[in-house]
Amino acid sequence: MVNESTTDRVIRVIVGIILGILALEHTAGSVGTWIFGILALIALVTGVTGICGLYRLFGIRTCPLPASPKPKDPS
Repeated sequence: MVNESTTDRVIRVIVGIILGILALEHTAGSVGTWIFGILALIALVTGVTGICGLYRLFGIRTCPLPASPKPKDPS
C-alpha cells in the first residue's frame, strides 16, 4: 500500500538523483561513494514505488486516504 504523497515521492527521486551523481563523481572517497550510492538507491526505489518501510514501521502516511464510499440511499 502506497504511503507517500506525490510531493514526497518527487523529493525522494530528486534527492536520489543528486546522491547518485555524488556517488558516481566519487566526491567523498571510497566509503562515501558507497554510502551515497546506497542512499541514492533507497531514495529512488522508495520514490518510484511510493512505499517507505520506515513510514510503515512508524505508522506515518503522507498521502491522502482514499475516499470512503458513500452509503446508498435506502429509498
